[in-house]
Amino acid sequence: MTTNVWLQLEWNDYRMTWNDLDYGGITVVRISHEMVWLPDIVLENNVDGQFEVAYYANVLVNSSGHMYWLPPAIFRSACAVEVTYFPFDWQNCTLAFRSKSYNAKEINLLLAFADDGGLMERVEIDPEAFTENGEWAIKHCPAWKYVNYRYTKDDLEYQEINFGLIIQRKPLFYIVNIIVPCVLISSLVVLVYFLPAKAGGQKCTTSISVLLAQTVFLFLIAQKVPETSLSVPLIGKYLIFVMIVSTIIVLSCVIVLNVSLRTPSTHNLTAVMKRRLLEILPRYLHMKIEPCEEGEETPKERRKSSLGIMLKAEEYVLKKPRSELMFERQRERHGLSRDSRGHRVDGFDVGVTTPLFKNLAHCAPEIKECVEACNFITSSTKEQNKTNAEMENWIMIGKVLDVLCFWGALPLFVVGTLAIFFMGHFNNAPEHPFKGGGHEFPLCTTSR
Repeated sequence: MTTNVWLQLEWNDYRMTWNDLDYGGITVVRISHEMVWLPDIVLENNVDGQFEVAYYANVLVNSSGHMYWLPPAIFRSACAVEVTYFPFDWQNCTLAFRSKSYNAKEINLLLAFADDGGLMERVEIDPEAFTENGEWAIKHCPAWKYVNYRYTKDDLEYQEINFGLIIQRKPLFYIVNIIVPCVLISSLVVLVYFLPAKAGGQKCTTSISVLLAQTVFLFLIAQKVPETSLSVPLIGKYLIFVMIVSTIIVLSCVIVLNVSLRTPSTHNLTAVMKRRLLEILPRYLHMKIEPCEEGEETPKERRKSSLGIMLKAEEYVLKKPRSELMFERQRERHGLSRDSRGHRVDGFDVGVTTPLFKNLAHCAPEIKECVEACNFITSSTKEQNKTNAEMENWIMIGKVLDVLCFWGALPLFVVGTLAIFFMGHFNNAPEHPFKGGGHEFPLCTTSR
């Protein structure tokens, strides 16, 4: 973390006292830092090895021996980043200052005093000079003296002054550019169940495309998050979750496609399975499914309109053979005439019909073959209708399984998404993160 600060140091030096009456009433002088003693206060947890301040300003020396030094500094400190709730995380970046030359017996480190006489237990932020950061917001900035009793006063590590900075990440950039597109693209994978049950190729293609898009988002997030194996960021957990859901949806699409393309030659649809999957299960899913029976022709013929009937009649007249039109009343000449109501007339001429009976007896083998051919066509048609009905039932079972998988994947996706992001939404910096012995530090203010 890089911070631009003014390091306010005050101390008393008995060697720098004088009587202002002897020197024309001069009470304060400015002296170069090279001519006075300095406490050598440095940032202990810096990362660039630069312990010096940015500019060595003059030291204000009071006649009473009070020294005041306000040099500017740019500190680059080490800050342990916790990425568990990224991008809804907050970080604790503490600056530890101690003397690199003098122990506790030589100097006693204390916090500065405020105008009211009390200790200034927070970082003083000048609202006029403060520039708001676009990614982080300062929530708390307490200050306290830390004494490590594991060391003695002869050790430099015995005492130090800590300035805590609790910063909260502003997640708007990540919500607009990463989270919202990721959620919208991931939600498309649930819509594959609205495709036909037999469109397995299109379903798998859509799911795998969403899976590839999620992988791209995972690479983008890996570039934003610090490289650490201590924890997985929240957005990374969500991407892993939706990738697992997408994989499950692809597997379910393959299973539904396998069921939809089954035939009687490979699988047998039992009555129990048919009843459970086409009668009981659709009732709970609020679906209206009519199973195809074996003797039912599929698909069912739709009701024809009067215009369609007229077109069919015209087509029949145009396509009717002339021979049939010429010998249309020949049956009457053979004694097989019918009356006006369509009933056969009982009285017929035996002399006319006798040659007909002889001809039928002579042609009996050919008629028998014709009857056998008609029976074969009839049985083949029934078998084909039975096969078509069973295949249609398998397709309907695939539709039922699609709806069942949809109502299983939709709550899983919605609940998982809300649960993961609500974890980050409620991960706010605590009101009093630094508490010691019941003492609460004052709040940090950056507003003007």
